[in-house]
Amino acid sequence: MPSLLMLAFVSAVAALVVLVLAMWLWSVGQRKRYELRVGARFPTGPAGIIRGAEPLALEADGASMGVVLLHGFGDTPQTVAALARALRDRGYDVDAPLLPGHGRTLAEFAKSKGGEWLVEARRAHASMRARHTRVALVGLSLGGALAARIAADDPELAALVLLAPYLDTPPWLRVLTHAAPAIGAVMPYVGGDGAQSIHDPAARAEALAYGATTPQLVRELVRAADAARVSLHRVTAPTLYVQSKEDNRITPAVAARAFASIGASTKRLEMLSGCGHVLTVDFCREKVAALVIDFLDGVRSGNEKGTA
Repeated sequence: MPSLLMLAFVSAVAALVVLVLAMWLWSVGQRKRYELRVGARFPTGPAGIIRGAEPLALEADGASMGVVLLHGFGDTPQTVAALARALRDRGYDVDAPLLPGHGRTLAEFAKSKGGEWLVEARRAHASMRARHTRVALVGLSLGGALAARIAADDPELAALVLLAPYLDTPPWLRVLTHAAPAIGAVMPYVGGDGAQSIHDPAARAEALAYGATTPQLVRELVRAADAARVSLHRVTAPTLYVQSKEDNRITPAVAARAFASIGASTKRLEMLSGCGHVLTVDFCREKVAALVIDFLDGVRSGNEKGTA
């Protein structure tokens, strides 16, 4: 009888080992498939950056104000390039840094941390502050969360523009982040819903977003959103908040709550229709650019009043 029990035990252990090995081999294969697919779609240049994803530094003659543009999660400065050029043409110096892990390879993205993203955003802000006494921060999605964090610590910031800022997460996603290590062991990468984030097919085809992330990176994103949300009450700079009603990631209700939490006495909320989350390149991109330029022009001239 003991020998039968021992045989059953050994068989169970062997089956478990085989199962674990199979899961490990599947996860390794999944990781390689994702990385090869993204690498083939977005080849990198000599500097290891995806072509078209490079950081931007645009100067305007006689600029009296600087603007730092921060892109979103898993994306690149390509999503804010048109806005950057429009601001430069309006007389602003503009920097749009490439956040760590972004615009390179999927493997590098997987290794990046939220703290690194914030450090790079702060570096860009400090660099612009060294050149201009008046600086505005403009952030899209994750970039909005990073911009809000920096704005909360800078009472002298001239203006803050939040474009569909990622400041909260659905409850189901928050629950999943607690299991990120376990999920990541089986599924190193998970696909995104980028098609819903950009409604314009032409703009979607030009996007340089990875289209994939890791469970651990989702946890980093949630932490960045949480840290930004609890900082909103300390923001004092005049603030423009632009949100799409059809955003697949941020609901109008979430945007309204976040806007109400902003401590600035001068603030405006603009709700748009006809575009997705990445509204700087979607169908409403011209409206977004006009709103941002009008707002910053008002701040620059001292006439921006805002509406609560």
